[in-house]
Amino acid sequence: MDCIFCKIAAGSIPADIVYKDDEFVAFRDIHPQAPVHDVIITRKHIPSVNDLTEADRALAGKMLLIAKQIAEKEGIAVKGYRLAINCGPDGTQEIPHIHLHIVGGRLLSGQLG
Repeated sequence: MDCIFCKIAAGSIPADIVYKDDEFVAFRDIHPQAPVHDVIITRKHIPSVNDLTEADRALAGKMLLIAKQIAEKEGIAVKGYRLAINCGPDGTQEIPHIHLHIVGGRLLSGQLG
């Protein structure tokens, strides 16, 4: 597979790993948007949120719990942080592999909603 995130998950491309288990790998973003900017990826190649199936329900839920755990480990849980999953070209998804950004460590601008 020619997916950069699959290569990171397999260990063939180095990354600053902050978490890993049998289903996920999380690492520091190489272009951080804040003092803490980590990315959680699935080891299973899933191109986007639109490609999740009912069989991925537990995997998707576990991703959020891992984000919470990483936020605690990174020391940003108490003051707050942002979670973002981009989906498709208009959603600015650059790599076609589902991933969750954890961003924090400062007051974030660009409030949504």
